[in-house]
Amino acid sequence: MFTDEDNAEGSCRYHDSVPIFHDGMKEWSCCKQRSHDFSLFLAIPGCKTGKHTTEKPVTNIVSANTRKPVPVQSPAQNKNSVDSCSRCRQGFFCSDHGSQGRPSKPSVVIETTDTEKSPAPVKKKVGINEPQTCRNKGCGKTFKEKDNHETACEYHPGPAVFHDRLRGWKCCDIHVKEFDEFLSIPPCTKGWHNADAA
Repeated sequence: MFTDEDNAEGSCRYHDSVPIFHDGMKEWSCCKQRSHDFSLFLAIPGCKTGKHTTEKPVTNIVSANTRKPVPVQSPAQNKNSVDSCSRCRQGFFCSDHGSQGRPSKPSVVIETTDTEKSPAPVKKKVGINEPQTCRNKGCGKTFKEKDNHETACEYHPGPAVFHDRLRGWKCCDIHVKEFDEFLSIPPCTKGWHNADAA
């Protein structure tokens, strides 16, 4: 703690901006002091001096990246390009198509009592010859329900792992450095195609 007698101007050293944490690097945005080690990062002396205070300071927020506006395509153009893009078909974010993800359904909150039971979700009816896109991770192939069987789909059941500049799959424990190599990792499991995977 401090008292008013020993709280002269310059008795407190501090950082007047927020820290930035990116790819294992820790940096103070106000003075650009960096460290990979968190304890060394905390030991970096403040770049500003002033009086001690008990009030939380207002920090200057510095953006580490500036995003460029993404041109908006018409829905018809975007649908065709998304269907032909291997990254989009496999359910990954694709910078070529911006943040135009799959359209989400608006959620409606309905309060229910204990006596009411919600009806089972309605499954969409699909014709046996209607083409569908498999949503299993690593597959993305178009299939017809009549050709679907227990070894029709090759996919990754585990989550994708992105850590320390490596990309891979937790299920088969294969990790590579380049994203294109990551997309070409062969699937490790066979099963049924699934057009409704989460």
